Amino acid sequence: MTLNDDDGEPRRQVGALPFRRGRDGQPKILLVTSRESRRWVIPKGWPMKGRKPFEAAAREAYEEAGLRGAVGKRPIGFYLYQKRLRNLDTVLCQVKVFPLEVRKQLKDFPEARQRDLRWFTPVEAAEAVSEPGLAALIRAASRT
Repeated sequence: MTLNDDDGEPRRQVGALPFRRGRDGQPKILLVTSRESRRWVIPKGWPMKGRKPFEAAAREAYEEAGLRGAVGKRPIGFYLYQKRLRNLDTVLCQVKVFPLEVRKQLKDFPEARQRDLRWFTPVEAAEAVSEPGLAALIRAASRT
């Protein structure tokens, strides 16, 4: 069963696309595993009361991956995916994605023991994620 908001619109989420330059000068993108299915995803979550969307995205990046850095105030795009809920229903979500230039990666953070983290080249990251919209967003972002 798929659940949406009453008006049929997807539920809105915010996410961060964490990036940095590798030692070789090439861009790298950090992905995290989801807690339930262990898929490679970007840090994301529900909007937070009292925080602007880009601030909530940066907060998710800290909680899920221990990242600190400069978050863009404008989204680079969005993608849709089916989120599986604890009761096994799914809900269609639209994730607004903000760029996050990583300046610091902490070893200890709230979800450190619940997720794996890995830096990928943009091509590897696009291949590792299962959502086609997120893969397209990664490819487009890495061309800029």
